[in-house]
Amino acid sequence: MFTKIRKFLSDESGATAIEYGLIAALVSVAAITALQAMGNSLSSMFNGVSGHLNNAVGS
Repeated sequence: MFTKIRKFLSDESGATAIEYGLIAALVSVAAITALQAMGNSLSSMFNGVSGHLNNAVGS
């Protein structure tokens, strides 16, 4: 009985899985932040191109 409890307490596989989960969550947050910034930049660029095209057409 004591050997099972000692083996359970020394098992760190669950802790490793939690660490990998936290790393994956951190990478996801960083990717979402970067993609949002890139999306805002692209939106500004396309709005500028649209404005230049409208001026060129004379609308």
